[in-house]
Amino acid sequence: MNVYDFDQTIYHGDSTVDFYFYCLRHKPLMLRTVPGTIGGFALYGAKLWDKTKAKQQMYRFLTAIGDSEQVVQEFWRTHIRNIKPWYIEKTWREDDVIISASPEFLLKPACEQLGIKYLMASRVDAHTGKYTGVNCWGEEKVRRFREVFGDAQIETFYSDSLSDTPLAREAQTAWIVRGDELIPWAEWEKRKKKK
Repeated sequence: MNVYDFDQTIYHGDSTVDFYFYCLRHKPLMLRTVPGTIGGFALYGAKLWDKTKAKQQMYRFLTAIGDSEQVVQEFWRTHIRNIKPWYIEKTWREDDVIISASPEFLLKPACEQLGIKYLMASRVDAHTGKYTGVNCWGEEKVRRFREVFGDAQIETFYSDSLSDTPLAREAQTAWIVRGDELIPWAEWEKRKKKK
């Protein structure tokens, strides 16, 4: 099986950021939550809040957009085109797994459209914005994968970030994705150490 991060990996951009700005344009009541979002990320930047708490503060905008499931469907009508062609044309397989820090409620419709059966992502309530677990990031991705697949072997892993090194180490082969370029993981680590 192949395992993929989602944002900046098979998706051009960050789907959560894109969805946030999509909602700002289409659901103006959401503007009332912007100061809290800015404050939450300021507290995260000052190391007073962890990433999960800051993101949960941001996700409070979901309380202001109405039927969040419908808004997510509308979002994907215009944003599914951001899936990178190399994924669809060259690497897609029936047993692909997506593991992402983005919220599950946001990625699930895209994965369904792409025929991806296995999605592990941050568990965030689509109506309240509250996490029902921790941010699916770093070591948490390995834990979530093992929780579902046990000791199954990852053939190939793809991500845009060295923060996914714990999961890359579980794979036979790992690639860093920079735009549409695939770079061997070890080569990318060497490049980053030289800088």
